[in-house]
Amino acid sequence: MTRADLLALTPDALAALANRGLVKRATKDLDAGQGPEVDVDGDGAVHGVFPDGTRAALPPGAGLEAATCSCAATSLCRHRVCLVLAYQRTAATEPGTETGAEPAAAWSPGAFDDEALARVLGQRAVTAARRAFRAGYTARIHRPSGDDPVARVELPSCTVRFLVPDELGYVDTDAAAAVRGEVVVLAAWAFRAADEQGADGTDVRVEVGGGPGRAAGGGTGLEAALDLAGQVLVEGAAHAGPVLAAALRRTGADLAARDLHWPAAAVDELADRLDAHRERRADYAPERLAALLAELHARDRAASAPPGSGVPRSLVLGTDESADTPLRRVRLTALGCRVGGTAESRTADVYLAHADTVLVLRRHWAVPDGAPLTGADVAGRRVLGVSLRALAAANVVSESATRSASRVVRVSAGRVARTTVTPLGEAWASLPPALLVRDLEAHEREMDAWPPRLVRPRVEAETVRVVEIAEVRDIGYHPGAQRLEAVIADAAGATAVLSAEYAPHRPAALDVLAAALADGPRFVSGAVRRERGGLVVDPFAVLAAGGPVVPDLMPGDGTAVLAAPPAPAPDPLGAVLDTALAACAEIAHRGLRHLPPGLSDRVARAGDDLARAGLHAAAGTLARLAAALTGDDPRAAVRAWADACVRLTVTAELR
Repeated sequence: MTRADLLALTPDALAALANRGLVKRATKDLDAGQGPEVDVDGDGAVHGVFPDGTRAALPPGAGLEAATCSCAATSLCRHRVCLVLAYQRTAATEPGTETGAEPAAAWSPGAFDDEALARVLGQRAVTAARRAFRAGYTARIHRPSGDDPVARVELPSCTVRFLVPDELGYVDTDAAAAVRGEVVVLAAWAFRAADEQGADGTDVRVEVGGGPGRAAGGGTGLEAALDLAGQVLVEGAAHAGPVLAAALRRTGADLAARDLHWPAAAVDELADRLDAHRERRADYAPERLAALLAELHARDRAASAPPGSGVPRSLVLGTDESADTPLRRVRLTALGCRVGGTAESRTADVYLAHADTVLVLRRHWAVPDGAPLTGADVAGRRVLGVSLRALAAANVVSESATRSASRVVRVSAGRVARTTVTPLGEAWASLPPALLVRDLEAHEREMDAWPPRLVRPRVEAETVRVVEIAEVRDIGYHPGAQRLEAVIADAAGATAVLSAEYAPHRPAALDVLAAALADGPRFVSGAVRRERGGLVVDPFAVLAAGGPVVPDLMPGDGTAVLAAPPAPAPDPLGAVLDTALAACAEIAHRGLRHLPPGLSDRVARAGDDLARAGLHAAAGTLARLAAALTGDDPRAAVRAWADACVRLTVTAELR
C-alpha cells in the first residue's frame, strides 16, 4: 500500500521535523548509493536495511517520532530521514504516484475531534488544554494556500504547523516536548473555532473558549484603574504626587494577578511617566501620558462591547497571556538592535525573527556615574557568548530558549553552550512573507485590517519587519527635530519614509545610517507604522553592499555634516490633528483642576479647524470637551476628554 503521509513530506517539512543538516546528509547518502533497501508490509509499515546493516522502520499511522532505528542515535537520525526519502523515490516510480504536498490542500486541522486528539497526543494533553480553553485565548490561524500549503496557528506563546494534511503525526511546534501535546490540541481547537465561526480567510484571528465578554459583576475589571486614571487627569502630571503613582502600581499588580496583562502594563507605564515628570527626566512627554490615559479608556470600551462585535476581549485585555514557554531547538535571525534607556540605565533590545513572529532579547546595564555608556560602549558586552555587536547581525540556534506571550525571549544562563551564533549571511532574503515586505502597498493594506494601536496587544515587536529596498531617495537631516529622513521605494515604485531620531546614547547612529543608505542597501529592518497617510520605518539595521550595519552600536561622535532634506509637502490635515492632540496632552499634563485661562477656547478653535478639514465627528468630540471644561462636573470632563483623545488618536493612526 502507498503511504500518502510519507509522500506528502516535502524537504522543508522534513527539515522542520528533524533539521536541515540531517536532510542534506540523508540526501547525499541516497545519491551516493548508500540508501536502504525498502520494503513495505501489508499494513503499511516501511522497513529499510542499509548497506552497513543498520535497520530502520516507519510504523503506520504514526509520525517520524515513532520511527525506530538500530543505530546509536537517541533521537531522529539520518537513517530514518533517509528511509523517508528512499521510500518517496521508490514510490515515485510507481504509475500514478505523486510526491510532495498538494498545493493549497483544502483541509482544516479543526476536523480532528477530541477522540482523535487524545488517541494521538494523549488524554493528559487534552485535559491540560481544556484549562486554557476555559480561560479563553486568542489565536491567529493561517489556512493552506497556493503560496503557503502548510496550515499553522500562532498561539500566544508558540507556533504550531500541521505539515501533512489530515495527519496528526506530522506536526511541528517550537514549544518544548513537555507542552507539545497541549499546544497542538489548542491549535486544532483554534481551527475548529474558526470553522464554526465561518472565518474562511487564509489569515484570520479568532477568540477561542473563555466565558462571556464581561468580568464578574458586569464590568471589565478595569474600574479601579479607570478611577485612578481619572484622578491623574483631574490633577495632571504636574500636580500628581508619589502617592498616586504608588496607587497605580498596586492596581497594576492587581490587574496582572487577574490576567489583565495589557491594561496592567499600561497602568505601570502611566506610573512611570508620573515618576519621570517628578524626577525631571528627559524621557517625560505629555503626549505619551495622554496616550496612556486614552489607552485605558479605549481598552475598557472595547472589552465592554458584546462578543463578536469588535476586537476579542482576550486580545484587548491580554487574558490569554500565558507563562513562559520553553522552546525546543530553534533558529533565530537577528534583525538589528535598538539601544535606549535613561540617565541611570541602558537597555539593548535585539530583535530576532522566529517563524512568522519577531522576538525580543533584552539586556539591561546600569550607567556608571560620570560615564555616558553609549551604544558603542555596550556593543562589546558579551551576550550568549558573543559580543552584542555580533549578535545583532547573526543567526542564532538555541536549545535553551524560553519565549513569553509578549514575545520576549530568554536563554538559560547555565546552558549557553547549547546556543550557537553564526554570521547573518543572506538570511534576510529567505524570511517568510509575514516578515519580509517586498510590496509596500500590500503591507499597508494588511495594516488596514489591524485593530487600532490603543487596543492591540502590547507587543513592541509586533510591527517589526524587513523591507526590501529598490531605491533610496531624498536623504536629509532635520536639525530642529534632530531627525534623519529618507524616502525608500520598492520595486513597484511605492514609497515609505525611513525616519530615525537622534539620541545621546547612540550619537553616531544617524551618521552611520546616512552612510549605509548611500551605499546601495538591499534591505532595512525596523518598526513599521502608519503616519500622516503613509508608512514610516524606524530603522534598526541596514543590509548594505558591505554587509549588515547596526547604527545604534557603531562608534562615533555624531559630528558628520548631513545634507538638508527637501521641503516637506504641506499636510493641513496632519497639522490640525496634531494641534488637537497637543491640546489634549496639555490638559493631561496640567490637570482639569489647574487649567490656564483660554485653554477651553483653544480646544474649541481646534474643533473648528477639524470641522473645516472635514473631520466632523472628531470636531464634535472637541466641542463637547470645550463645553465640559467650563462646567463643574469633573466626571463629565473626564468622559469628554477620553471621547476626544481616543477618537483623535485613532483618526491620526488610520487616516
